[in-house]
Amino acid sequence: MAGKTIAVAGIGYVGLSSAVLLAGRNRVRALDVDPHKVELLNARRCPIVDADIVHYLSENQLDLTATTDVTEAFDGADYIIVATPTNYDPVSNYFDTSSVETVIAQAKEIAPEAVIIVKSTVPVGFTRHVSERLGTQQVIFSPEFLREGRALHDNLHPSRIIVGENSQRGEDFANLLKDSALDEHVEILLTGSTEAEAIKLFANTYLALRIAYFNELDSYALTQGLDTRQIIKGVCLDPRIGDHYNNPSFGYGGYCLPKDSKQLLANYRDVPQNLIAAVVDANRTRKDVISDDILARKPRVVGIYRLVMKAGSDNFRQSAIQGIMKRLRAKGVEIWIYEPAMEDESFFGSPIMRDLDAFRNGVDVIVANRNSSDLEGYSEKLYTRDLFGSD
Repeated sequence: MAGKTIAVAGIGYVGLSSAVLLAGRNRVRALDVDPHKVELLNARRCPIVDADIVHYLSENQLDLTATTDVTEAFDGADYIIVATPTNYDPVSNYFDTSSVETVIAQAKEIAPEAVIIVKSTVPVGFTRHVSERLGTQQVIFSPEFLREGRALHDNLHPSRIIVGENSQRGEDFANLLKDSALDEHVEILLTGSTEAEAIKLFANTYLALRIAYFNELDSYALTQGLDTRQIIKGVCLDPRIGDHYNNPSFGYGGYCLPKDSKQLLANYRDVPQNLIAAVVDANRTRKDVISDDILARKPRVVGIYRLVMKAGSDNFRQSAIQGIMKRLRAKGVEIWIYEPAMEDESFFGSPIMRDLDAFRNGVDVIVANRNSSDLEGYSEKLYTRDLFGSD
């Protein structure tokens, strides 16, 4: 197979979707510390929930192998894509980028000529600082804009391709992504490294802002006894606002929006601002409003229907419903959880149930961030702010 030799470090949503995208035209070696994920991928089984990746692994001819051996993955690579997780650290007020820095150092040692493409979300200024600290000119930041459960779809049909280096090698990598996509016309933007990092954080914080806005609209309607649907529909008929990303929820959550908005706020440390802090605060306030509304029903046992952020995802991390659970538990309410995707028997002291009938019949209130056909016939118990049946 013609093409480049590409190593991908990390086979979560970002890394795996990138690996599968590029493996149709290039030789791709995926690296992960989890032997089980590696075993699944080499058996052409998808280690995450993503229908398109499942299809591509089973039906498409891909030059893709997975390994836990960093030398095997990196040796001789033209590109090394870094897609390891960077969680927000509330103590330091910054992303924990240690995994990214470790991979960059390994890449520098094993494949010094390889171009290192950072896809992990990082603080503004990270690329410049890490390049100076580690003494390398091989690092380029290229943000991803992917949805959980639709990561490969979003790589195959990208809204835009942004590469944080205005150079020939930056253009070459952008074209590598474009040539593997299914859409012919994709806008490519080459920027400075720090500007590319800012683009990622500002884009996700705007989405968090939009979610927070419609959630606060819903909070107002709830307290005033108004019909939220009518207000949202009327507001969104304005084409400048648009009828998208407007479905109320328990708050924004998931891999990106909570940590990216907090990181952007931390980057404003020496810059006057009001709006970014308000977005972060609004998400906490929304959970208070929802919890109080549930408590007003005076439940003894509350059933949490699914911990995942949304349908088609297996991500529990930072899911908004966890904040609701903590608030209810603090008030002495017993919590049961229905989550068939979780193998554990309990979650933070609450039992995990897999018998849907026992779950639905045994609780006083069913709390669902997103509604489901599983809950039909239980409307008198159901508490949700999912008004439009969309994410």
